[in-house]
Amino acid sequence: MAKSVFGLDIGTSNIKIYCSERDDILNEKNIIAIANKKNVYAVGNEAFEMHEKAPDSIQVTFPVKYGVIADFANMQVLVTEFIKKLSKGGKIMPADYYIAVPTDITEVEKRAFLELIRDSKIKARKIMVINKPVADAVGSGVDVNGAKGVMIVNIGADTTEISVLSLGGIVLSRAVKFGGNKLDEQIIGAVRKKYNLVIGAKTAEHIKINLGSALPMEERFVSVYGRDLVTGLPVSRQISSTVVYECLVDFIHSIVDSIKMILERTPPELASDIIDTGIHLTGGSSGILHLAELINNETDLNVIISDEPSESVVRGIKTIIEDPAFTEIAYIPKEKIYD
Repeated sequence: MAKSVFGLDIGTSNIKIYCSERDDILNEKNIIAIANKKNVYAVGNEAFEMHEKAPDSIQVTFPVKYGVIADFANMQVLVTEFIKKLSKGGKIMPADYYIAVPTDITEVEKRAFLELIRDSKIKARKIMVINKPVADAVGSGVDVNGAKGVMIVNIGADTTEISVLSLGGIVLSRAVKFGGNKLDEQIIGAVRKKYNLVIGAKTAEHIKINLGSALPMEERFVSVYGRDLVTGLPVSRQISSTVVYECLVDFIHSIVDSIKMILERTPPELASDIIDTGIHLTGGSSGILHLAELINNETDLNVIISDEPSESVVRGIKTIIEDPAFTEIAYIPKEKIYD
């Protein structure tokens, strides 16, 4: 292994970077604030604090949409700033890079992930690619090198990636353009309609975390602040868990339906393996209350929520870098992507 190695999981909501020198994982919001259309004002968690609060002179944006890079220039700045933050003395030195890439995207979209690392400021010596579902499984403690079939369901911010793995590779994979952000949008709409209250995405996420459930439950309430549609004044409202459940239930069931669709397409021998190995849930939105129970009810399969589900991919990259048993999982892409 090279003296300095970085592993990257570039997600829609958060970016996770492993640094071998520090043996540490950086996990920050994948967001950037640009002042006067040209100057970097803040990145990561600091920029997220400004989200939905900044004046017109400061643009706060997420460079990744639906699991792919939508704003390449800003994403390149973000990666460079985070690598600098992890580097000793803030100086970027030559290093090897391992990057997890989604499978169900176009070749052009995959190339964009690699081009980020080609940036001369990052000084990449070697670039290795890991299929994201495989890294996800390794980070969840799953034996991906064995012949047993394994199902991984990663519920992220904008996408849900459902994969069946065997012998270190991907047998089936499907990305659904639906994730935690869509649930937040539904909550914003429901609160506006039911309570005449305008709230932002951060408040919607707070409601989702505290009241979101995949199954009906005893009614609970959470107090939030927003702008009254009638008076235009800031007010406080008690939001009901019943209202939240009703606005989320159809979208949560769409995740379950997608899981069933992949199971129906899974070869019989692998399907029988999944009965033994179960379904592994990962991703930041996998912790929705009673989601594992709902999937179990609908599929009759054991459902396991990974430890630290939002970091399972980057932890998998760390294991792949350090453990010789996983040497074959990381590969150099066919096209020449570095000099």
